[in-house]
Amino acid sequence: MPPRVLIVDDALFMRNLLRDIFLGAGWEIAGEAADGQEALEKYRELQPDLVTMDIVMPQRSGIEALQDIMVEDSEAVIVMCSALGQESMVMEAIQNGAKDFIVKPFQQEQVVEVVGRVLA
Repeated sequence: MPPRVLIVDDALFMRNLLRDIFLGAGWEIAGEAADGQEALEKYRELQPDLVTMDIVMPQRSGIEALQDIMVEDSEAVIVMCSALGQESMVMEAIQNGAKDFIVKPFQQEQVVEVVGRVLA
């Protein structure tokens, strides 16, 4: 069974880009969320194998959503997505349980490699 992915990003075009990358790799899209609050709700509902989480989002940030999910499921596999220059936030995310990170703009090979590694 292919891994089921929850894509969390406030930018629709970023979600579409990641969806295309994951579908091209043969993975299943469990769902999508546009902010941290929706991410938590979708995680509870869908129980995906992996979450890609944008850091900077309205309402609840990716780091807040990461913390909420890790409290509920310490085994959650979450990969943060960040723009260049967000290194301190990436480190905070890793300290809070994120397994790895992907830097925007996304390179298909990089996404597939990072996600394959954290799911291995």
